[in-house]
Amino acid sequence: MQTRTLGNSGLRVSALGLGCMGLSHAYGTAPDVSDGVALLHAAVERGVTFFDTAEVYGPFRNEELLGQALAPYRDQVVIATKFGFKEANGDLGLDSRPENIRAVCEASLQRLRTDRIDLFYQHRVDPNVPIEDVAGTVKDLIAEGKVKHFGLSEAGEASIRRAHAVQPVAALQSEYSLWWREPEQSVLPVLEELGIGFVPFSPLGRGFLTGAITADTEFAPTDFRASLPRFAVEARRANQALVDAIGAIAAARQATPAQVALAWLLARKPWIVPIPGTTRLHRLDENLAAVELTLRETDQQQISAALDGIAIVGDRYNAERQKQVTR
Repeated sequence: MQTRTLGNSGLRVSALGLGCMGLSHAYGTAPDVSDGVALLHAAVERGVTFFDTAEVYGPFRNEELLGQALAPYRDQVVIATKFGFKEANGDLGLDSRPENIRAVCEASLQRLRTDRIDLFYQHRVDPNVPIEDVAGTVKDLIAEGKVKHFGLSEAGEASIRRAHAVQPVAALQSEYSLWWREPEQSVLPVLEELGIGFVPFSPLGRGFLTGAITADTEFAPTDFRASLPRFAVEARRANQALVDAIGAIAAARQATPAQVALAWLLARKPWIVPIPGTTRLHRLDENLAAVELTLRETDQQQISAALDGIAIVGDRYNAERQKQVTR
């Protein structure tokens, strides 16, 4: 497995990490704990060293799963988790008060069965708490040895700059993929300027870019994609054109659409580390093989032509969730 460093932080991780949310949260029926542990062990055995979780995933169950599975490998892996939602519930609003950050840190350490959090993200920028107070609190936790690095998730340029001035931000985590390219407009330039790494979540468009989801796919009531405008039937039908274009490029390279989508992200910047998630071993192997796929100039030109010629339909979040991003 190739490795990359997240910006100027010195935090070195596998070129692809593993987004662990789906192992216990958000995408319908979660796998059994034993199956989740087996998948995490398989990821470690294949060279993955970067694992992403959050207290809100479950809530709590995802951190507990990682704590159980990764304990034997703790010194070999980098664990990222997050704070910032009220009572670990995404529906109750935000809470990045210093006392809550500290409480989440202590509880996450217990669930993760560790003495330090390698990368501690603010899950969403809280408009009621100055970002300087958030950064200052994490700075104190770093001084105490409980946290190693500070991260932000879905933050905008102003928040990134203000936070970074108090405590260097190691990484920003935001959605970025072939069908969501907004970070290119203002976020990526400021990250490059400040030496901050970028961790794209949902790099496969929550599964859509793999080609496994079509307009005919039915989502379980507990699958939160059913509530996302971009996954409405009409949007999926319209957006299939992008998947078809990626699929044609993949077929020519004897690769899969997922591998092309991940290789495209890896080629953008050397400090970008995508974290695709999966619950299945064959998908894990498929994704990891993308690290070895080098897109040719003609491939990049075809992808650019497809992106320029296809209008993506549907917002990625509903209005309420969208209010919480890019502050």
